[in-house]
Amino acid sequence: MKKAKRKSPSPRSASAIDKNIGVPYARAKARSRNESAHVNFDAVAVLRKWPSLHNERRTEGTGPYLIVDGTLDECIREFMAKPPSLRHLYEIHTAPQPPLVGAILSGEHIVELARLREFL
Repeated sequence: MKKAKRKSPSPRSASAIDKNIGVPYARAKARSRNESAHVNFDAVAVLRKWPSLHNERRTEGTGPYLIVDGTLDECIREFMAKPPSLRHLYEIHTAPQPPLVGAILSGEHIVELARLREFL
């Protein structure tokens, strides 16, 4: 009777997916410690936009104003519907969910969470 050869990891395995989509260091570290890097997309969150002039943030004044008051998922979806050239004017405020989600999420972080949503 022949022994079955041990298969190499599938290119679609979790670690291969992590490498291919650029999972943040914190998630990879959590996985190595067998911890869950779960994000609660139903958490309360608000999407805010900074006032702008000529597509540049205006930091003097009152600060960012409210666009959406809902869940983290709703805010991410609304943010992703914005033109990429204007996304630097937006941020999401939510309760921190270490290690992946801080209290204030910048445009780059929001895009990364949107990409990773199905894996988290």
